[in-house]
Amino acid sequence: MLVGMNLADLPNLTPSTASTLPRLTQARASLTREVSVVDESGQSRTIRIPAERDLTVYVDKRELVTLMTLGSQPEWLVLGYLLNQRLVAGVHDIESVTVDWDVGAAAVVTRSGIDRIEERTARRVVTTGCGQGSVFGGLMDDVDRIVLPPQTRLRQSQLYDIVNTIRLYDSTYKTAGSVHACALFVDDRLQLFVEDVGRHNAVDTIAGWMALHPALPEGERVFYTTGRLTSEMVIKSAQMGVPVVISRSGITEMGLHVAQRVGLCAVGRATHRRFFCFSHPQRIVFDAVPAEAGAP
Repeated sequence: MLVGMNLADLPNLTPSTASTLPRLTQARASLTREVSVVDESGQSRTIRIPAERDLTVYVDKRELVTLMTLGSQPEWLVLGYLLNQRLVAGVHDIESVTVDWDVGAAAVVTRSGIDRIEERTARRVVTTGCGQGSVFGGLMDDVDRIVLPPQTRLRQSQLYDIVNTIRLYDSTYKTAGSVHACALFVDDRLQLFVEDVGRHNAVDTIAGWMALHPALPEGERVFYTTGRLTSEMVIKSAQMGVPVVISRSGITEMGLHVAQRVGLCAVGRATHRRFFCFSHPQRIVFDAVPAEAGAP
């Protein structure tokens, strides 16, 4: 499931800019399917489960990777994957993305090819993502080149509003379970909510959407994920220019190291009105500290 804006919602997207954006199909797929189960009382029931499917990505007719996904917005997923793998510099390098669920394939056509693609995709790193995904090259490549907005601050009260928005959201997880969610906020205003079988697919989909929608409303960008903050999740968030990341889960040692290194505020175990800030707490304005916290 996802929500978000359309290209038409962006008043400063000029015709010349729009003409250089990639052509995208709109290959939606059903997010859930009904299955028969037997419950704890021995009774037969019908419930819904996530409809996981495989999507093989071809770039200029060269097979690149197979992604396991719900298929809610596969074109954005493919764009975000290519951007987060640093195989393309921007969406304007892509001429088109065509998804065909009948054959489970996404055909990407670039404008001028991908330089040294064989060399750059030769080394795979198995990730900690659901389903064991893979990334190309070293996880720490170019990390020191990432510059996040130094003045970004998020109020504690806004953090609580974000957590509450996700808690109340009408999600696939509530009806079918077994999925991860990611969301993009500006301050505490929800811009896009995405669910997929793996948190990396969800963040890549948001990255693809952000590349197509560069003119976000005024405010501070905040990323939310239900998954743990591993190194690759932190790197992807930083590459998207998001300086504050909130997770319902925790953080790994390498994820913390990267967050500290790039200046990213990593907030974990955020549920209701509790959280741990693991890095750069100066980015949080503590305006909702419980009264008892300051008592002797």
